[in-house]
Amino acid sequence: MNDQHDHGALGDAEYAEFMELAAEEGFDVDEVEGAIEEAGHGPLPVLAVVGRPNVGKSTLVNRIIGRREAVVEDKPGVTRDRVTYEAEWAGRRFKVVDTGGWEQDVLGIDASVAAQAEYAIEAADACLFVVDATVGATDTDEAVVKLLRRAGKPVVLAANKVDGQSGEADAATLWSLGLGEPFPVSSLHGRGTGDLLDEVLRKLPEAPEQRFGNAVGGPRRIALIGRPNVGKSSLLNKVAGEDRVVVNELAGTTRDPVDELIELGGVTWKFVDTAGIRKKVHLQAGADYYASLRTAAAIEKAEVAVILIDTTDNISVQDQRIITTAVESGRAIVIAYNKWDELDEERRYYLEREIETEMQQVAWAPRVNVSAKTGRHMEKLVPAIETALAGWETRVPTGRLNSFLGEIVASHPHPVRGGKQPRILFGTQAGTKPPRFVLFASGFLEAGYRRFIERRLREEFGFEGTPIHISVRVREKRGRKK
Repeated sequence: MNDQHDHGALGDAEYAEFMELAAEEGFDVDEVEGAIEEAGHGPLPVLAVVGRPNVGKSTLVNRIIGRREAVVEDKPGVTRDRVTYEAEWAGRRFKVVDTGGWEQDVLGIDASVAAQAEYAIEAADACLFVVDATVGATDTDEAVVKLLRRAGKPVVLAANKVDGQSGEADAATLWSLGLGEPFPVSSLHGRGTGDLLDEVLRKLPEAPEQRFGNAVGGPRRIALIGRPNVGKSSLLNKVAGEDRVVVNELAGTTRDPVDELIELGGVTWKFVDTAGIRKKVHLQAGADYYASLRTAAAIEKAEVAVILIDTTDNISVQDQRIITTAVESGRAIVIAYNKWDELDEERRYYLEREIETEMQQVAWAPRVNVSAKTGRHMEKLVPAIETALAGWETRVPTGRLNSFLGEIVASHPHPVRGGKQPRILFGTQAGTKPPRFVLFASGFLEAGYRRFIERRLREEFGFEGTPIHISVRVREKRGRKK
């Protein structure tokens, strides 16, 4: 491993200069290196929690993330707004994908569990397979084991609902699944979860495998995301120049993500279509959840998320959730306002007002007004994607960044709080894809001031089409080094 790699995004000379600056400001060398390394790791490793319904997956997810966020209810079909959570154990952070416990009786339990598990496993670096130790291994559990074996991902086996010594024997019978040692846990009472998480960390990589296409010469990966019937399949057909995807008025006719290699503007791109599944009244809750799980899996594999918004409809809570998922995943983002040709002057006026108020969180994303049906403005899609990718990969040299930070501190100092005025001392960009900055400060920086810094970074350096991650390290109270 060369030194440049050891220093994250910093070269040797830049690194030496930076560490000298840190020492002058009274920061410990190990503390600074740790902050750069943590900020520079980029996407967090992903753990998929899989298993059949009602084995206690969501309760276990809540235990792992340390808060009651995943919805837990006895009846199947509980709609969840989110499926991905951030967790920390023994100083290491990772993502947890909860694959829920809803059933589709009409399709059979095996079909629904297998479909959910497949999408979750595909986006994961390791899997936590949860089995109800009081019931033992069922045929459905065996079906999930086959899936896990085929995927070839590292697996940790959790024998859940073991509340005492008597349950240990039940857990031991799960050796028969052939996945190694079953870890006896009680997600309800927290018993055994520490040992389980220690094993999870052993299986998870320090930094995840880059699933998006940054191999030399590999096509850039684009996920088309948006709520059902917004026109994702029509857009894919239009950019491909032929009908490759079934398009139907019934929302959610696409069941599987379709990867398409498509040449646009002399460049080959890989498009991933992620439409929602077919909706039936009695499957509504499960289908929405299933669609959000698939969207999350597709985003994990992509570099750019093209978010389609149906302009003939009001911007909805579901649109907002999809945008939040893409932003939190750290992907480059383009917003495509579809069905633009169907708008009259009045709707256009109100839509612009909606965009101003509802789309503030992605005001930095390139915008294209398109019609997937007629092909209007399709030629603008590729330049927007290229702009977003360029912002996503932009890196600011440390010297230039610190000159910029110095100007900000001088012209717009942090407000005085409790008689103290925290100051940004210096900073560095620890990584790209998306840009990740670590700032070192003399005190806590308020959220409003961090947002101001982000806004100014964008004004100064561009970063169009990409989220920006800013972490702040506060100098511990000790004497300044001379």
